[in-house]
Order: sequence, then C-alpha cells, then structure tokens
Amino acid sequence: MYARNALRAATALCLVAGGGAFADTITVATVNNGDMIRMQGLTEDFTARTGHEVEWVTLEENVLRQRVTTDITTKGGQFDVMTIGMYETPIWGKNGWLIPLDDLSADYDVDDLLPAMRDGLSHDGTLYAAPFYGESSMIMYRKDLMEKAGLTMPDAPDWDFVAEAARAMTDKAGETYGICLRGKAGWGENMAFLTTLANSFGARWFDEDWKPQFDSPEWKAAIDFYLDLMADAGPPGASGNGFNENLSLFQQGKCGMWIDATVAASFVTNPDDSAVADKVGFALAPDDGKGKRANWLWAWALAIPAGTDNAEAATAFIEWATSKDYIELVAAKEGWANVPPGARTSLYENPNYKDIPFAEMTLDSIKAADPLDPTVDPVPYVGIQFVAIPEFAGIATQTGQEFSAALAGQQTADEALEKAQAITAEEMEAAGY
Repeated sequence: MYARNALRAATALCLVAGGGAFADTITVATVNNGDMIRMQGLTEDFTARTGHEVEWVTLEENVLRQRVTTDITTKGGQFDVMTIGMYETPIWGKNGWLIPLDDLSADYDVDDLLPAMRDGLSHDGTLYAAPFYGESSMIMYRKDLMEKAGLTMPDAPDWDFVAEAARAMTDKAGETYGICLRGKAGWGENMAFLTTLANSFGARWFDEDWKPQFDSPEWKAAIDFYLDLMADAGPPGASGNGFNENLSLFQQGKCGMWIDATVAASFVTNPDDSAVADKVGFALAPDDGKGKRANWLWAWALAIPAGTDNAEAATAFIEWATSKDYIELVAAKEGWANVPPGARTSLYENPNYKDIPFAEMTLDSIKAADPLDPTVDPVPYVGIQFVAIPEFAGIATQTGQEFSAALAGQQTADEALEKAQAITAEEMEAAGY
C-alpha cells in the first residue's frame, strides 16, 4: 500500500540507525477537531517511516489562531508546523513568514490537490501550506424529524424553508431543537457563519470604497433573521456554541438541522459516535433567492514557519499527513467515510469513496463557493467567510463578540450592528483605508 514511499522511508530509517543525527523532534500546533485528533493517533506511522518524533500542541480553535498568530508575528519559534487556513496563508506567505512548499516530491503529486484548495493556499502561484482537509459548509439534517414534520428537504433549499422546518421540528420540552448554528464569538466561529448568512441576504462587509456596511438593510435583515430563528428553534446557551459544541449536540440527537462544515459529515454519520448516524441527510447551504448561497470555502492546512531549525523534518511531516498514502492509512484503520475530505481530486474519483453518502454533496458545496465573487453586489476583497486583509481577524473578533452578546440577549440586534459598524470604521480608518 505504501510502496511509493518505501525507499525513502527505508533510507531515513537507515540514517537514523546509523547514529541518530538525521532524526529530529518537531512540534506541531493543531486544532482540536476530530480529524486532527485522529492524525495524532497515527503518528507512529510517520515516525516509523522517517525516524522523526512529533510533539503535539492541540488547542481550541480560537486559542490556536491566537497562539500561532502571536508566534509567527513575534518570530517566537515555538512550532515547526502550524495548522492554519486560507485566510492566513496568502497573507503570511506574502510577508515571508512561511517556507514555500515548492520542493515537494513527485510522489506527493501536488497537481492532485483540488484547484480551489491549492489556489487558496498560494500566493503568486507558490504553495505555502498543504491542505489536510478542505471544506465548504452545508445542511446536515435529521431525515426522521423532517418526515415527522411533514416536510421534504430540497437539495438546494432557501432560508424560508429552513426557518419553517426548524420551527416545525422543535420540541423544547423534549430537548430537540430545530436548528443549531454557531454563536460562539470568533472570526472563525460565529463570524464565519454570519458572514455567509449575510452574503446570501445581499449584505457585504465593505462597499467598493472600503466603507463598512453593517448599517445596511441587508445586514439588519440577516441578523434579525438569525436571532429570531435561534430564539424560536435554537438550543439554550447557543452564544457559547461553536463547531465542536454543535457537533456534540447533533450527535446526541438534539438538533433537527445543523449548518456547518462539510467535514462534520463523517462524524455525524459514524455509529460509534453519533446516536443518529443512520438518520442524517444532506443539502446545500440555503440561499435567499439573490444568487448566493450561505456556504464558505476553507482548508485546515499545514505550513512551516520561516526560521524553523527543522524545515526538512517539518516538510516530511506535511508530505506524510496530506498525502494519498495517509488517506489510505485512515481508510484501512477507520473506513473510507472517515478519511480527510475535500483536498484531493483523486479521492472523489476513488470507487471506494464515491458511494459515501455525503461525498457528492461535499464536492458540490466546495464547487459552489467562489471567493473571487462572494457577494451579490461587487466588493473590493477576496474571501467568502472572511475578508483577505490583515486587519480582518481583529475586526471580526470584536464584531463577533457583539453578535454573540445579542444572541445571549445582552443587547439588541440594532445595538450589535451599530457597535460593529463603529468598530469596523475605526479600525479601517486607523489602517489607512
């Protein structure tokens, strides 16, 4: 199964046995999502192939973003491999903060990476991070609850249907909530979802002159819709729920629908973890009839910070973790439904994967996302659930706190929007836009 790398692995092992001078210990910073936790459990395979050892720093998503950003901007040197995404990679690559991945082996087959993922992790045509998995977002729903409500989920629903279905499926006394959506504050948590929601309602972060748009009727309509729907059909404590919290709720059978990362499909359909594994259906993220769906485009990817003393071992790790062979390793141990999705064309051509129930919807969702044209009206930026400028992370972290507070009932939608407008205008003016 691993013939392509056998010679390289054997050579590495011989060098290690000859005195250990070529064996390194690398530190990898990653997020506490299921696929990354699975990767940690398979690290022995990497060590057996290369002799290199791995120390893991595994963090909650918001904390990971803060730690790796601080480390790379201060040249702290804590990590040899960082888990980052499509927002950071082009910006950090442009700044010279990442080592280009332009010398990966022929066996690695860079051309097999899905174009959307490869382009999003490059700057000026140079790849600076390799996708561990790629994702869009989509609807995951309980087929049994939808049927009980007398409704049929379309493959491409609109928000009116989603709202109707969520309210119809809600049984708060029975702790069943029609919809679970992100509410935890963070630029990659609630603002990832809210930005795609706003896109579908015709809103945008900035107009063509970089003027913030939170005072627009489109943002008002989107936030009012979100808050009303969550009040009627969402779970209690939703302002503290991000990806992992909503995943747990869905697996426990407490969510009728969940709109979130396509990568979650393997976890909600895994009978070892999900009480509703055999009851889950999938659909495209909703639209509002304006031509844009509320889905994003993202890759959790592995990159090497410039200045590491272990660049060779770090490159070997990235080749291992994002390779075709790694996909086969996971499939052999966990089944094809649990391999990292959304990164390689060959996966979707593999007959072992084609019949996985969520495979086609995941690929269709990825293809439907266009970071170059993310909104109904024109914008001066690239990005769907983020704006690809350095200032965005700080601004969206602050605005995310305002919308989370509104969801918690601590302020009104109008107050949150007014504060978001003021925060964004002040920060953009300070940045010289």
